[in-house]
Amino acid sequence: MTPQIVHDSLSAILLATWGVLLDAAPFMLLGFLVAGLLKALLPDDLVARHLGAGSRFAVLKAAFIGAPIPLCSCGVLPAAAGLRRQGAGKGPVAAFLVATPETGVDSIAVTYALLDPLMALLRPIAALLTALVTGLGVSWLDRRENGPGLPAMPAGGLRPLEAHGSCGSGRCGCRTPAAPRPTGLLPRLRSGLGYAFGELLGDVGPWFLGGTAAAGVFCALLPPQALADHLGTGLWSMLAALAASLPLYVCATATTPLVAALALKGLSPGAALVFLLAGPATNAAAIAVVAGMLGRRAAALYVAAIALCALGLGLAANWLYARLGLDVGGWVATGEGEAAGPWTMAAAVLLLGLMAAAFLRGRYGKG
Repeated sequence: MTPQIVHDSLSAILLATWGVLLDAAPFMLLGFLVAGLLKALLPDDLVARHLGAGSRFAVLKAAFIGAPIPLCSCGVLPAAAGLRRQGAGKGPVAAFLVATPETGVDSIAVTYALLDPLMALLRPIAALLTALVTGLGVSWLDRRENGPGLPAMPAGGLRPLEAHGSCGSGRCGCRTPAAPRPTGLLPRLRSGLGYAFGELLGDVGPWFLGGTAAAGVFCALLPPQALADHLGTGLWSMLAALAASLPLYVCATATTPLVAALALKGLSPGAALVFLLAGPATNAAAIAVVAGMLGRRAAALYVAAIALCALGLGLAANWLYARLGLDVGGWVATGEGEAAGPWTMAAAVLLLGLMAAAFLRGRYGKG
């Protein structure tokens, strides 16, 4: 490979990566703003007060309460363990574990920006359905094995979390207890926005940049329709997406630019939905924690329910796109011809600056 080819390839990758960042930055900022408002305005004990021992209604509430809460795939683990300690049933905890990392205001905003409005609608609906099926299945298994009225998890049940639950950043609540909630509206708003554009952005930011860089590589180097030509748009492509996403730690927001790049190369909407659902909810560390928290059989059912729901909903997504007359092999618009305006450029620069500030605070302390 000649130096000129390497130079051209690197230039194409950088330009494609910058283009993905420009598309996503305004929606990322909006998503983190809403996440900060949710953190500031929702009571800390909202979830714990509404989760019972394992009723169907408690599972439903756990799924709907967990969906908008701004927690990453790793940060949700100590939150769920805390709910279990306070007496929440295994089913509601499982539903919370699925709904919270699979969707959120930031990931929905980026999905709308990088994929299409239909996928931005399907993603949270599919996440809620997956959370409900998983939670109800774990509740059924719990009643079959232990009967009603299971007590809260004992204090010793958190050891697997301490051993496996950290994402390595030290900023997503995996190891440190939450600070006392400030009183008064303005202090809560400052605290919530500080959390969203500090801890949450510091945790999500590196993964998002990694996903954006990977998206740039795929956009620049893969020929058009490469995935459609080799994997097709049916069940095989969904199984490949499932196998790739199950063991990996991927954040819901950071997954989106990678999926968008793959979609431009022929990934079907069904396979994209499989990756968007299974990736954030399952990874090796999370499965180990779930096994310690809910039991090995419940953990096996947890993974199986997510996998089967992702495949079924992926097939349904392909059917819906085809029913609406949309090409399942070319369903994402490239956005070519749309020049980046000053607001988009400013949003991208601001987002990079906030990520850099969050990284420096996490590395050198808040001072």
